Amino acid sequence: MMHLIDRRLDGRNKSAVNRARFLRRYKEHIRAAVKGLIAERSITDMDKGGEVSVPAKNLAEPSFRHGGGGDWESVHPGNREFVKGDKIRRPDGSGDGAMGGGEPGTGRSEDDFSFALSREEFLNIFFDDLELPYFARNRAGAVAQKKPVRAGYVREGAPCNLCVVRTLKTAWGRRIALGAPARESLELAREELERALQQGADAEQVKAIEQEIAKLEAQIERVPFLDELDLRYRHRISVPQPVARAVMFCLMDVSASMDENKKDLAKRFFTLLYMFLTRKYEHVELVFIRHTDDAEEVDEQTFFHDTRSGGTIVCSALELMHEICTARYPASTWNIYAAQASDGEAFGADVSKSGRFLGEALLPLARYFAYIEIPATSYDRGSSLWREYEQTAQNHRNLAMRRVRERREIYPVFRELFSPQESR
Repeated sequence: MMHLIDRRLDGRNKSAVNRARFLRRYKEHIRAAVKGLIAERSITDMDKGGEVSVPAKNLAEPSFRHGGGGDWESVHPGNREFVKGDKIRRPDGSGDGAMGGGEPGTGRSEDDFSFALSREEFLNIFFDDLELPYFARNRAGAVAQKKPVRAGYVREGAPCNLCVVRTLKTAWGRRIALGAPARESLELAREELERALQQGADAEQVKAIEQEIAKLEAQIERVPFLDELDLRYRHRISVPQPVARAVMFCLMDVSASMDENKKDLAKRFFTLLYMFLTRKYEHVELVFIRHTDDAEEVDEQTFFHDTRSGGTIVCSALELMHEICTARYPASTWNIYAAQASDGEAFGADVSKSGRFLGEALLPLARYFAYIEIPATSYDRGSSLWREYEQTAQNHRNLAMRRVRERREIYPVFRELFSPQESR
C-alpha cells in the first residue's frame, strides 16, 4: 500500500486538506452561491474567482453531550407568568434569545460565513459533472498524448517494476534445469549404495559410493536460489491514445430585433459554453457563426464584440453550418454539436424552411443541437420559430430547447442542457 503525504505549503491559518473537505461537504450551498455570482458579473469576469457566503444556519454540525436523563423538575425563583403544566412558546426569532433572526439592531444574529474561492475552485464547482451529450469515439483524431501499456517482461528495469512472481518462476525453472543431471546421478548413486549394503560389499566400495553421493549433493546445493539472470521486470511502452474529435457550432442571431439585453444574455450563454469546452475537452473545435439576413463565419473576437445588425433570416445560419460540416467536418469522423441563440423573430417562409432544413439536413448529422430562445417579454409563450422547432423535436431526441429571460436563468438552463445523459 502506498501512502501520499500532502506537504504543500499553505498560508497562515489555512489547510488545503480541510479546505477541500469543506468544499465537498457544502458543495450544494456553494453552488447556489456561485449561481448568484454569475447573474451579477460582467461577461469579462465570468471565469474569475470570488467571495461567496454560506448561511450560518447551514454550517451547524451534530454534537453529543451528557443529558440529565429521566424525568426531572426544577424550580426557578421569581416566576409570575407560568404554573406547572404550562407550555412555553418557542422564540419567534425577533427577541433577544433568537439566533440568526430579527431586524437589524434588535436581538442577536449571526453573520453568514464568507470565504473566497480561487479561480480553479470556482470553475471546478461551476462545471462539475457537465459533459457533452452522446459523445462517441467514432474515429481517432490527431494524437496529442500517449498511453503506457504493458508489453511483457524484460531482464533490466527499475526495482519498483520487479515482478516477484515471474522472477521466482524463472528461478525455479533454472534450478530444475541445472540440477536435473546431478539429481538423476544422485538417485542412481543412492540405489547403488543400497545394493552394496545388501550384498555386503567391502568398506572401501561403500565409502567411495558415499563420497560420490556427498559430491552430488554439494553440487546441487551450489545452484543458487536466485540469480541475476532470473530477474524479470514489467515492461511498458507508450502507444498513441486515440482521441475522439468534436466540433461545436455557435450560432447567434444579431439582427435588429436582438436588442442589447437579448444579445447580452446570448453572449453570456456562449461565454459559459466556450469556458466549458475549452476547460473540459482538449480536442473540441469551435466554429462561430452569426447571422442577420445572411450568415458568416467569424472569429471569437468578432463574435463576442462586433456590433453588426440587420434583418433576420435564420435558415442562412443553418445552411452555412451544413456547408462547413460537408467541407471540413464529416459526420463519420467528427462528433458534431451546435448551440443556437435567437429571439425567434423570423417571418414568412423562413420559419417553415428553417424547421424543415434543421430536421432533414442538420439533426441527422449532429449528435446534439441546443436551441436557446430569448423572448421579448416574460409573458411570451414562444415564437413561430419555437413552435416550428417543437414539431421537429418530436421526431429527434437530439434537439433540446430552452428559454432564457433573465441573467439568473442562464446557469440553470446551461446545466440542464449539458448535464450527463443518464440524469437527463
